[in-house]
Amino acid sequence: MFELFLLALLITIVVLSIRRGKPTVLDNPLIIQRLGQYHITLAPQLNRAQTFIEKIAGQFALSPPQQGDLPSQFFEVRDRNVPAQEGSFYLLAAAYRGGLLYFQAIHPQPLLRDADSHLKQLREFSEAVLALHPLEHPADGDGVEKLRSAVEMAALQLRITVKILTDTDL
Repeated sequence: MFELFLLALLITIVVLSIRRGKPTVLDNPLIIQRLGQYHITLAPQLNRAQTFIEKIAGQFALSPPQQGDLPSQFFEVRDRNVPAQEGSFYLLAAAYRGGLLYFQAIHPQPLLRDADSHLKQLREFSEAVLALHPLEHPADGDGVEKLRSAVEMAALQLRITVKILTDTDL
């Protein structure tokens, strides 16, 4: 009887020690590059947004190849799996330049003046990251809609709420 109890206790300890824990939240910015696919820039503590962003890249890859570059698209993302500092959301920018998807995710900063907006913050950060990749060959057609659709499909699959930010949100 004692041996059975000891064996059960030992198995329980082994199972608890090898069980997966919560993913680590990084306190440093993170840059992820998949050559020929995408480039991701994540602000500190947003590394758990990587799953959503990779899902977007996968959805975008399912559509016919994009001809030309796409301007940045901006989103407010509410994901219960990603810790947020201000409010319960983070900001995401997505662009297509030179055959590569570029993503930038940041935490929203407090709005101090009436002229401030989350879209303005995200646009400035995105432009700084994409400074070496200007919009040279704007795409014709429905490329922007394909990118937005990829974001919406990925959000639907992962049960994430996404709001498109436009200039009317300023």
